[in-house]
Amino acid sequence: MLITRASEYAILSLIVLSKAKSPVDSETLSNQLSIPKSFLAKILQALAKNGILKSYKGVNGGFFLLQKPADINMLFVMSCVEGKAPAVFDCAPSENHCPSHKAHLCSLWPFLNKLQGKIDLFLAELTLADILE
Repeated sequence: MLITRASEYAILSLIVLSKAKSPVDSETLSNQLSIPKSFLAKILQALAKNGILKSYKGVNGGFFLLQKPADINMLFVMSCVEGKAPAVFDCAPSENHCPSHKAHLCSLWPFLNKLQGKIDLFLAELTLADILE
């Protein structure tokens, strides 16, 4: 599936954080977006680990955007929270990696591969700034 709950929650969190003037803690975000706190915490940590967010500890701690919205592309965001690039279909990214070793017989694979490439390009060009408009 292309857009999982993790990707959806990451994007929703980034939208809220892009409007924040100071760090927002995970509990506030969790309540505001109605997202389970433990699940959201993992998502925010992945975004911080990959340089999209800055994490601040302490009483006034929380998360804050480390990059400008125009510099945050959705392909990278989704890859960070999913642990892999988002995929439209559960198929190998190349004929050489086909688990059944029958990619050369598959008439659907070339179409799906082209579709995936177009979606990857779209997501790589789509930024948080575009979503905020």
